[in-house]
Amino acid sequence: MNLLLTAIAPVFIIILYIYFKDKYEKEPKRLLFYNFLLGAIVSIVITTILYYAIDVVLPLTNHTSIFQQFIKAFFVVALTEEFSKYVIVRYFSQKNKAFNEPFDGIVYAVMVSMGFAATENIFYVLEGGYQTALLRAFTAVPAHATFGILMGYYMGKAKFSNNRIVLNLTGLLLAVVFHGAYDFFLFIDFVPGIWIGAFVSLFIGLILSRKAIKRHQNNSHFKV
Repeated sequence: MNLLLTAIAPVFIIILYIYFKDKYEKEPKRLLFYNFLLGAIVSIVITTILYYAIDVVLPLTNHTSIFQQFIKAFFVVALTEEFSKYVIVRYFSQKNKAFNEPFDGIVYAVMVSMGFAATENIFYVLEGGYQTALLRAFTAVPAHATFGILMGYYMGKAKFSNNRIVLNLTGLLLAVVFHGAYDFFLFIDFVPGIWIGAFVSLFIGLILSRKAIKRHQNNSHFKV
């Protein structure tokens, strides 16, 4: 039980952080819960199906091939996972009337991402123990949050723009790029010291996420 709580604790810390950053018009708690639940279940199911489908069409068996690990990081893992989150934000969250300011894109994308991260983290932590929980609390879980913020920033802009398709896809692309870069440097751990690139990409993502949050806060429709 303690191990399970350790797995989900960083997820809920991030959720509370984003919730309180939504300064001017809070989202309905029930809707937030639905988005979290969809991320935790539906997004995982979509990702799993896509993983199996891609593995049948494009099996990547050479773990020491930089090219194959690049394909795996960006097109197998990053694209499938971020697409599974994107679908929920695009066709469930964005269509809801409660999605009524650009910052809501960040809120809902993070909720979906944290749902996904919670399920993923539980599996990893139950297998790897407290050491894995501690490591992922400062790496993988915040990484999923930054991917969600970057995606949500553009999806929030898209809701109130005539250029909705381009902005939505820009959000998806940005999340895939940062997710792919983070994973790629971890996948090619057979290259000495290359793992540092993952933390560099995460650090850049955190800086951009902070700027995205501030920009949407300043542009809120409800700011007095």
